[in-house]
Amino acid sequence: MLMIYNNPETWEVLSNAEQDGLMDEARKLAAELTASGEWAGGDALADRSRGRTVRVRDGGPMITDGPFIEAKEHLAGYCVIDCATEERALEIAARWPDARICAVEIRPIEPPK
Repeated sequence: MLMIYNNPETWEVLSNAEQDGLMDEARKLAAELTASGEWAGGDALADRSRGRTVRVRDGGPMITDGPFIEAKEHLAGYCVIDCATEERALEIAARWPDARICAVEIRPIEPPK
């Protein structure tokens, strides 16, 4: 899984044309991965202000609004890819546009036990 991180401050300083260019790059890369059979799915996440965190404490749920932790970066979306090697996953992650302005984390998905 590619976990795409974003920083609103970094994104907001980009021009509309730069933002559109990055989004177009991501769409093209997703189309390329679909054509190669490596794309298994993915989506952008809603704005972090719409997120909620649920923690169960003392037997009951405690629900808080996002953002959830003191961090400038937040998870903005994800891509599930099915590729042959970790090296290929790293290559794809390095090509994802957000890797240039923030970060893309890769992590294998564990099958259910």
